[in-house]
This record gives sequence, C-alpha cells and structure tokens, in this order.
Amino acid sequence: MLLSDETFTLFRRKLETLTSADRKIIAISGPPGSGKSTFADALCARFNQERDAQCQIIPMDGWHYNNAVLSALGLQARKGAPASFNIEGLTNLLSRVKEASSDIAVPLFDRDLDLSLASARIISRKTEIILVEGNYLLLDQPGWQDLRPCFDLTAMLDVPMDILKQRLLARWGNLSKEAAQEKVTANDLPNARLVLDNSVSADLIVGNSFEAELRL
Repeated sequence: MLLSDETFTLFRRKLETLTSADRKIIAISGPPGSGKSTFADALCARFNQERDAQCQIIPMDGWHYNNAVLSALGLQARKGAPASFNIEGLTNLLSRVKEASSDIAVPLFDRDLDLSLASARIISRKTEIILVEGNYLLLDQPGWQDLRPCFDLTAMLDVPMDILKQRLLARWGNLSKEAAQEKVTANDLPNARLVLDNSVSADLIVGNSFEAELRL
C-alpha cells in the first residue's frame, strides 16, 4: 500500500513534538485483520525515504509461544489470544530497545512455518525510529499494561467489524469454508472484540482508508 502524504505528515509532525530520548518507539495496534503489518511496512518505507535506515519494525508476533508450549498449556486452539504470547519477554526486550545502547536481535513469526524464528532481525543501535506492531500493544490488562512506558507515540487501526471478518476469513483460505468460519468465530473475532473493547486510547486513530486523525 501507499501511505498518503497527509497520514505520513501527521506522524512526522507528532514525532517532532516529542521531547523524549533520541530514539522514538511507535506502537501500531489494532485487531487481527486490521492491516497492521501492511501499514507498518508502508510507514517505515516513508521514513526511510527521508533518510535511509532511520526506521525498523519489530512485530509482536515474534513472541508467540511455540506450538508445543501452547499444547502443553491447553492453548493451541486460542493461538493469537493474549495468553499465547510471551508478554514478559516482549516487555524486557522493548525496554532494552528503548535504551538504544547496543544492536539487538529480535524474533520474527513465520506464517508458513507457523512458528517464531529466534534472532531473525537485528535492530541497530543507530536506528532512530522503531515501529512495534501487534494486536495487544495497548491492551489495558495486567502484563500488557507494562508495555506502555516503552512507547513514545501510539496509533490504533480502526476497521469496521464486517471488513475485519471478511479479511480474517480470507486469511484462512487454505481451509474449507466451514473450518475457516470456525477459526474466525471461535478465536479471531473474540480477539478482535477484546482489542476494540479493552485497549487504552491511542494518540492517533487510523481508519480503514489509512487516513490518520488525532484523538484530542
């Protein structure tokens, strides 16, 4: 996707008002199917058009528990729900990323393999802008609340529920229609409602058109 000049300018202008440390960490949150990865990729590309290698992305999905752990915990069917993530590990790493004192290796989730790959991306200590994207970054629940001090700016992707459902069904296109419907109904949509109903207010709201507006 192409990010509009208006949206990018709003993010850039908001960053310029911040008086925190040289490194800025932006949280890109939203329910499953809202387009977080696509939006983060587009925003990162615009920052790097200004100056090469000034922005990198850390996806929250890298902190999925391994499937064997999920099975042992009885959570395999709820993979993608908050309990299926290593929130303490994510919080600890983002605290180190905020310090910007050294290069840091972060995990990435491989959808084809359905597992996280350790040390799959290096975040340079010189990178000025870090985009963290994930469903539950603004979740107002124990554990997830500890992420908040890590962020200098927050954004929430706002997409109508009917569009979310269409996108989520398409995500399970490799399954039968009945199996895809079961996945979405039993896990994806409850996760989406949790994000929408239990997240703190973000600094920026980004609609389905990916046009951003300030929450005053």
